[in-house]
Amino acid sequence: MAEKIKQVVASVKGYTRKDEELPTYRTEEELKRQKRIKLFAYIGIFIVFQIIVMTVFGLTVMKVKTPKLRLGAISVQTLNSVPATPSFDTTFATQIRVKNTNWGPYKFDASVVTFMYQGAAVGQVAIPKSKAGMRSTKKINVEVSLNSEALQSTNLGSDLNSGVLTLTSQAKLTGKVELMLIMKKKKSANMDCTMKFDLSTKTVQSLECK
Repeated sequence: MAEKIKQVVASVKGYTRKDEELPTYRTEEELKRQKRIKLFAYIGIFIVFQIIVMTVFGLTVMKVKTPKLRLGAISVQTLNSVPATPSFDTTFATQIRVKNTNWGPYKFDASVVTFMYQGAAVGQVAIPKSKAGMRSTKKINVEVSLNSEALQSTNLGSDLNSGVLTLTSQAKLTGKVELMLIMKKKKSANMDCTMKFDLSTKTVQSLECK
C-alpha cells in the first residue's frame, strides 16, 4: 500500500515538472515570433525607403530639363541711324548664354543667332560647338554687327523718327544631355529675345528673352 502511494506521489510530481516546463517553451517560441516580426518590419521599412529614394532620384536627378538659350547684357559700341534714308547700323558686345540645370553636361552643335527687324534679317553671329557643364551656364562672348542694307520696303523711317529701334534675335541649339555617363537625351534650346535701342542716348532701353 505504501508503495502505491509513493508511485502516485511520484506521478503527480512528474506532471508538475512538465507543467512548469511548458511556459518556458512557450516563451521561447514567442520570442522567436517577435524577432521574425521585427525582421519583416525592418525589411518592409527598408523597401519603402528605397522606393522613396528612387522616386526622388527619378524626379530630380534623372529628369531631363530643356536648357535655356538667352542673350546677356548688351554693351553698345556704335549706333548710327538716318531716318531720311532710312538706314541704321550698330555694333555691340554681348554674351550668348546656355543655361543647363540638369545633373549632367549638355553638349550642343554649332549654330547661329539671327538678328531681325520686323522679321527680316539684319545680321548674324555664330555659336560654336561646345557644352554647358552640369548645373552651370556656358557664356560665349560675341561682337555683333548689324545694318539695314538688306531691308526693302519697311516702316524703318517712322521707327527711327520715334527714337526707338526694336530688333529681335532667334536661334536654336540642338544637342544631348548626358546623365550618369550612360543615358543621353536629345534636347533643343531656343532663343526668342526682343531688344529696344534708344537712338538718342545710343543705349539699350530694354532686353527681354522668353
